[in-house]
Amino acid sequence: MPVLGIEAATPVATVGIVDGEKVLSERLLNNGRTHSVNLLPMIKGVLEDAGVVPASLEGIAVSSGPGSFTGLRIGLSTAKTLAQVWKIPVVGVSTLDVLANGLSGNNALLCPILNARKNEVYTAVYSNTDFLSLECLVGPLAVSIEELVSILQKSNFDSGFVMFLGDGVPVYKEKILSYLGKRVIFAPAPLSFPRGAVAAQLGWKLLQQGLGLHPFELLPEYIRLSEAELVWLRKQEANKV
Repeated sequence: MPVLGIEAATPVATVGIVDGEKVLSERLLNNGRTHSVNLLPMIKGVLEDAGVVPASLEGIAVSSGPGSFTGLRIGLSTAKTLAQVWKIPVVGVSTLDVLANGLSGNNALLCPILNARKNEVYTAVYSNTDFLSLECLVGPLAVSIEELVSILQKSNFDSGFVMFLGDGVPVYKEKILSYLGKRVIFAPAPLSFPRGAVAAQLGWKLLQQGLGLHPFELLPEYIRLSEAELVWLRKQEANKV
């Protein structure tokens, strides 16, 4: 049965529908408009493109983090609302897993980096255990580029190439090159975006394992506290003095 995938954790909005290993339809927008404006028309579009009606969906897969706090909230609320209305399960998938799985099957280690602001990136490191299967070796983490480079240098990762991808690449590309030089590969820009179809396929695999959730059960995976939470904690600490 088909699965709808929603990815809204980065500046790119992308949705897709898969049925097992077959991609039925997919749309991606990087037009600067908010995900709250883009997502519903895109979902309607991919359903029509695939010739799929909501009643035939097995479930919905949605990026649960890490990523933009606003984007995650929009993506999760959209997925949970639709799942509740359509009476189907929902599953959360890692944004970093979505990025990495879009480039599985090469010999390089994969290191997706998302711009987390505050001079940090959300990241993880993956290796190919076989042609189409990835193993997460490190992460997910919220760290500075210097900390990430230190992790790579202190491990076995310097024995081969590391491929970086994600919206953190344009921000930190020169710094990464200055630290790691010739051991670095950067994914082509069109392959550096998360894919709605990849989110859908990861979700399809989870649903086959019986891991679908009721919409109320799905929670975001922020990794790092939001600014509002940090402000609240600082106020609590100040009140204790």
